[in-house]
Amino acid sequence: MEVNGKAVCLVCSQHVAVLKEYNLRRHYVSLHADKYDNFQGQRRREKVNELLAGLKKQQSVFTHSRDISDAAVKANYLIANEIALASKPFSEGEFVKTCMMTASEIVCPEKRQACANISLTRNTVADRISDLSADLDRQLKQKVKSFIVFSVANDEGTDITDVAQLAIFIRGVDDTLTVTEEVVELVPMTDTMTAADIFTALVGALDRVGVDWSRAVSLATDGAPSMIGKKAGVVKKFRDKVQSANGGRDFGTFHCILHQEALCCKSLKMDNVMKVVIQTVNFIQSRSLNHRQFDSLLREKDHIYGLPYHTEVRWLSREIKQFMEEKGKPVLEFHCAEWMQDLAFMVDVTEHLNNLNKQLQGRNKVVTQYYDSIRSFKLKLLLWETQLAGSDAARFPCLKNVCTIQSVADMKQFKDKIMGLLLEFEQRFQIFGELEKDFKVFCSPFTMKPSDLPVRIQLEIIDLQCDGFEGQICRSYPNLTALAAKLLCMFRTTYLCEQVFSVMSINKTKLPSRLTHKHLNHILKLAAAQDVKPDIDELVKAKRCQVSGVK
Repeated sequence: MEVNGKAVCLVCSQHVAVLKEYNLRRHYVSLHADKYDNFQGQRRREKVNELLAGLKKQQSVFTHSRDISDAAVKANYLIANEIALASKPFSEGEFVKTCMMTASEIVCPEKRQACANISLTRNTVADRISDLSADLDRQLKQKVKSFIVFSVANDEGTDITDVAQLAIFIRGVDDTLTVTEEVVELVPMTDTMTAADIFTALVGALDRVGVDWSRAVSLATDGAPSMIGKKAGVVKKFRDKVQSANGGRDFGTFHCILHQEALCCKSLKMDNVMKVVIQTVNFIQSRSLNHRQFDSLLREKDHIYGLPYHTEVRWLSREIKQFMEEKGKPVLEFHCAEWMQDLAFMVDVTEHLNNLNKQLQGRNKVVTQYYDSIRSFKLKLLLWETQLAGSDAARFPCLKNVCTIQSVADMKQFKDKIMGLLLEFEQRFQIFGELEKDFKVFCSPFTMKPSDLPVRIQLEIIDLQCDGFEGQICRSYPNLTALAAKLLCMFRTTYLCEQVFSVMSINKTKLPSRLTHKHLNHILKLAAAQDVKPDIDELVKAKRCQVSGVK
């Protein structure tokens, strides 16, 4: 019988070196002729079928065993991946297996051995997570090779052991305008955090995934001094490296839009309100007795909410005023009409700013979406300025309610606050004005006037407007494609880095603080993976089941 290109004897299961009639006949005559020559006709055919069935049965035993082994290894990888995604300790694998064994004994006793074959010891789970992370690295390196442009976002945070961790993300676009957004690495900074240190770590991580530096178009940072220093900051060093590779072409640098929006809020200068609010809330929240008594008061008033720590404005109410007076700590500002108006205005403005902040958060956002949100908010500020100048507080319900109770009709003093906030937004988001024409081409190419555009894309815009879009833009309009790719790959926030730091704080707490930097990096790569997923089937082919024994 031929098996995998080799002749296998049905009688002794030995392999014949060469699949030729002479070799087969010599093997049979020298080893089996004396025993089987007396089988003739139908009896001989039956014997051959019997031997053939025996060989196939023997082979099926090994095939079935391999299937069971592969299933156990695959389950092992899947459970390890879930442990990483759930930010659970590696030792949770043993607890999961105990639960599986207990359940199998009751629900499906015949599957108990299959469950027992799944190795979930602490070391095994750690190894599987490392394998999954390495597979993500392999796939990311393949993706990076196809990028025609890419951008980078980085930020640093500190873990529970006071080690600074540098989070690095890459967002690239290939020639089909497919966007890939993934974490590159979490680099532990165990010594100083100078601009040179950060730059060296950043470049090293990007070199490890094989980026083409001439294709970098922008860098997003948190705006820290070490990042944006004009002479020796990370941004300056990074731009010089990219421009030395791309021949001096433009390279964009962005201060995280979420940070800038928070800085704009400071322009309101409502310290007279914030100081009282924070002191009052902290007095209630920092003492257990005060906290319990205040919660009891809220329940008596049929309020279901509590009081978050360091709440700034929204929870000050009649109940807080009453509670502070009962505690002998009256807040005199509650009796000041002007201060109460400032408080109400601050509540309303904070609500509008929080809504804007929510719009700016999230993954896989295009830079034009941030532009639209900021532009929309600035137009709203212009509207609110006009309305407040006319004592119309339609969009400021708390202020309107307080002014109605106090019979105050003049709200013009708040117009200047809105104007100051608008000017701060105009100043901090000037970069959007510089890119506005590119945004319009990207979003509305059919409405653009060709003569108003750069020479390199004028003819392509005319062709596109006349031909319509038929799915061939990447091949027919190379300059428009390059513009679209540049905008699609731009990071405008370090939101992804902050998200990773949140996961890091869950994984590395006071209890599992001894989690190594390498394992932390592996866990966070799995947790942050979005466009690239581990190829578990390929990993299974390279492994064999590690049976942990039956209990």
